[in-house]
Amino acid sequence: MFHKVILVGNLGRDPEMRYTPSGQAVTTLSVASNRTYTDSSGNQVKQTIWFRVSVWGKQAESCHQYLRKGRPVLVEGRLNPDDNGNPRIWTAQDGTPRASFEVTAETVRFLGGGGREEGAPGGEEEGLGPGPATEDEIPF
Repeated sequence: MFHKVILVGNLGRDPEMRYTPSGQAVTTLSVASNRTYTDSSGNQVKQTIWFRVSVWGKQAESCHQYLRKGRPVLVEGRLNPDDNGNPRIWTAQDGTPRASFEVTAETVRFLGGGGREEGAPGGEEEGLGPGPATEDEIPF
């Protein structure tokens, strides 16, 4: 079996990097993907879906170094469901049930030309090699 997820969205916060006990870098990205549509009543509806993305190895270090909150990214990867094949379910601080989709990135592309720091990878879209609501509502 095979599946691939392609996300385009903006970072909801700055990337967070840590190292595993074996020394492998892992960076967590919070990516918001927005969709606007018109419902059957003619009302315009805005929908935001949040994804928690794990990036590994050298690609994790590059994401941590060059990406910042608000930056658009394209992520290719695979979904990490819970044991039943569903998104991760949790309860927000206000007591409402929430769900988040977790993705392990294979490729992260930096989109948009603005806001680059000197020495950052160049170009409109920079691909990096493979590796293994509101922002306040996300518990991680």
